[in-house]
Amino acid sequence: MPKTPLHPSPPPLEANDVAIVGGGTVLWFIAFLALLPFQGALSEHGHGSWPWICLSGAGLGLIGLWYCRARRDAIARSRAAAEAQTPGEGAPGNGATGNGADPATRSD
Repeated sequence: MPKTPLHPSPPPLEANDVAIVGGGTVLWFIAFLALLPFQGALSEHGHGSWPWICLSGAGLGLIGLWYCRARRDAIARSRAAAEAQTPGEGAPGNGATGNGADPATRSD
């Protein structure tokens, strides 16, 4: 049987993580609010923890929002730094003077 040729991996998909996590957080909080009036009936049937599980999901979603926003901002800073560094690489004096233009010799 012939081997299947290997293809390069596609680039990762870009998604709006903040919107996705924000939407999930809102849904968890809505579920909490929807279940809260039925706390007594849920407790009678052994499901009294469901509203609190939803509230926990909303709280963890807030942590996820903080993380996704920090990650998005760090990626944007990294791309901006890479774009700022790329045009200046061919300029005279950048590589030969030892100012750290070569990524292999940079100290930061």
